[in-house]
Amino acid sequence: MATLLQDQFDRLVSFPPTTFPVISLYLNAEAGEQGRVDVDRFLDRELAARGRTFEPHSADRESYDRDVQRILEWVAANLSPRANGVALFACAGADDFFEAVQLEAPVKTNRLYVYNQPQLYELARLTDAYPSYAAVVLDSQLARIFVFALGGTVGQAEVEGEPLNRHQAGGWSQARFQRHVDNQRQQHVKDTVAALDRIVREEDIRHIVLAADEVTVPLFREELPQHLQEKLVEDVLRLDIRTPKQEVLKATLDAISSDDRREDADQVRRAIEGYRAGGLGVAGVGPTFSALIRGQVSDLLISEEFELKHGGPVPRNSAEIPPELALELPEEQETVDLADELVTRAKATGANVSFIENPTYLAEVDGVAGILRFTL
Repeated sequence: MATLLQDQFDRLVSFPPTTFPVISLYLNAEAGEQGRVDVDRFLDRELAARGRTFEPHSADRESYDRDVQRILEWVAANLSPRANGVALFACAGADDFFEAVQLEAPVKTNRLYVYNQPQLYELARLTDAYPSYAAVVLDSQLARIFVFALGGTVGQAEVEGEPLNRHQAGGWSQARFQRHVDNQRQQHVKDTVAALDRIVREEDIRHIVLAADEVTVPLFREELPQHLQEKLVEDVLRLDIRTPKQEVLKATLDAISSDDRREDADQVRRAIEGYRAGGLGVAGVGPTFSALIRGQVSDLLISEEFELKHGGPVPRNSAEIPPELALELPEEQETVDLADELVTRAKATGANVSFIENPTYLAEVDGVAGILRFTL
């Protein structure tokens, strides 16, 4: 699922601005007491209202109406009962462009955008809030390795240790038996780490959460190579080896969120200190756009409140539009959505996008900063 989403993200990012209307639709698909009637009501109301803003029988209106019909048909036929969120992108006028993303992660509210390119801000926020990570639930006999992404399970594997033949023995025999037990436990941890290493490489995992007892934790850390230690989150959990998958997901996602908040503070510190020193940091809307345009940004840091202040399209000649960005816009593009433009340009240049939860961290730099790959 994580790989599929990345492929879809790449296609959405590479979609060039067009003169035809592009629909970006985010739906909260969580079923309430009356099912998903709120989704149907939102679609009926909002899609019709936006359609009336186009000139009847115009090329834009025809493209929009075809997109609406396709979206309604897709929702009726394909919306999964397991989905808590959906993102749909459509532009019939641009070679019938259509992408649908079903998510187990919830979309907070229904949102409809009609713009000249896909609106990716909300999708980027979801991938940041529900990242791809590995969770290891480990004891001396069994390891369960999960890969979670976007609030759901991508995959699961188990590593079984060699069964212990428990018996009573005394003296030298007891000591030899204990060494045998210790060797088996160490081998089981080695096998678990080898399986984890393979999964992390194949799934491009950036975070690992461990749940283990006090005996197994030091053995696991001892076997973990440096490149995996760097991905291990600080909090070690205590979960029974047979804890249900959904409980593992909830507990490990909480650990990921706590680690993310600590990482937010560290990343903002690095960006601001680099900015002050004229080094590997940038801050503020204009300078950050300039760095993105030059491909300098490795990590874009954007306040979760940025959209509240800068959300929605504004005219390209508005004072809000940095000159650096205005020079890069196609001549036919009349409006700009700053929040979405930041995210799209970051993704297009391979930068990581982190949404900073604490509003005070970036308040003095207009809600955006970045860590740079290089200076000029």
